Amino acid sequence: MKTYNHFIDGQYVEPIAKKWLDSMDPYRGEAWAKIPQGCEQDADRAVKAATRALQEGPWATMNGSQRARLMNKLADLVEQNIDRLAELEVKDNGKLIAEMKGQVTYHPSWWRYFAGLADKIEGRVVPIDKPEHFAFTRREPVGVVAAITAWNSPLLFVAWKCAAALAAGCTVVVKPSEFASVSTLAFAELTREAGFPDGVFNVVTGLGHEIGSALVDHPDVAKITFTGSDVTGARIYSQAAKTMKRVSLELGGKSPNIVFDDCNLTAAASGAISGIFAATGQTCIAGSRLLVQNSIKEKFTERLVELGASAKKGDPMSPDTNIGPVTTKPQYQKILDYMEVAKAEGARCILGGGPATSADLPGGQFVEPTIYTDVTPQMRIAREEVFGPVLSIIGFEDEADAIRIANDTIYGLAAGIWTQNMGRAIRVSSAIKAGTVWVNTYRAISYMMPFGGMKYSGIGRESGVEAIDEFLETKSTWISYSEDVPANPFVMR
Repeated sequence: MKTYNHFIDGQYVEPIAKKWLDSMDPYRGEAWAKIPQGCEQDADRAVKAATRALQEGPWATMNGSQRARLMNKLADLVEQNIDRLAELEVKDNGKLIAEMKGQVTYHPSWWRYFAGLADKIEGRVVPIDKPEHFAFTRREPVGVVAAITAWNSPLLFVAWKCAAALAAGCTVVVKPSEFASVSTLAFAELTREAGFPDGVFNVVTGLGHEIGSALVDHPDVAKITFTGSDVTGARIYSQAAKTMKRVSLELGGKSPNIVFDDCNLTAAASGAISGIFAATGQTCIAGSRLLVQNSIKEKFTERLVELGASAKKGDPMSPDTNIGPVTTKPQYQKILDYMEVAKAEGARCILGGGPATSADLPGGQFVEPTIYTDVTPQMRIAREEVFGPVLSIIGFEDEADAIRIANDTIYGLAAGIWTQNMGRAIRVSSAIKAGTVWVNTYRAISYMMPFGGMKYSGIGRESGVEAIDEFLETKSTWISYSEDVPANPFVMR
């Protein structure tokens, strides 16, 4: 069993308290690695290293083109280590190798995209209305960034957060989830190999209420970027406000996937299954509320059940596995609890509905892909994020009914629409309150497209040109070239 250490100031270092946590393999249900259990002193050490790099080291004087060269080198190194990094992710979070390898393969695109933006951070000259003044703006890095990532896609979240932050000239301290830290710790070595100066990229691990909280409170951290639940996000938001930190929050969802009667039924059924059962439902964008037009509801439901029942559960390292284990024991129990809630509320289970147990499913963290019908929008199963392979089917009559039900939620992260009517696609996508709306597809992402939520689903955007703005401050500079002395120094000019 390998023991990992923090990555601080360009070196792997032991935690100050000499404590480590077991990293569990969700498939086998056994410890496979040890990660540092960091403390406030470890957080302070990492932030101080990031602060020095920001203010004193070579990073402080690098221009955008120089930063871009390092980022492109890092992208090349990730490509050379795809298989190793993907396997580490599967060991850590139990997601399918097909998905994790796909994510790691796509990961370098974020570094290259934001490398392309690093030397295009520009201010502007303002044709100011004051005589004999020259006025301009400049964009400057916000400072040290604490990036707190989730366990379901660790390296993808590192790319989403850190590529934009480093392109902007910030330095970062990454705190990955204690349930899935190994791939991020392994990735850190590649930043050193790429030539990033010491202290620019740091990784500290441990429990959220210990080291994560210390990062949020640290006076030298200027910005928090977090991916996780809305409950934890609200806590971070409140805590960060005490020291006026900037925040970006990518939180939960209860995304509506809307199926109209004029859709391609085969494509819509595949999209609905992908939207909820892919990644074992452990994704913030899961299409967990399936809104189906009543005229096709019965026929469409039958097709869904048939397709869902065909999903193969098993070893996430096997290329033909469709459903892997739930990543953590607390999340496994949470999913089972929601199944009991659904039953008590009167939802009718037509597929799954409980734990999956068999000799070829070790570890004790598998659940059956589950579909409920006879669900009403007021049920908890239709309102609260389950974060598992649990689908609620809700009928609707027409466009207005679908929009009303879709928007009747505290969340606003994503939505799907299935229709062959282009006018309907535009009308409904415009009316839905969500940061991302997919039409005739689902779970599509790109480094080019901004991603983030409305309402309880978060603040700010990741990916796309907009993302780099999250890590920049605008400074206004005024220069007077007048040779006159103000007639009245007590009056604003």
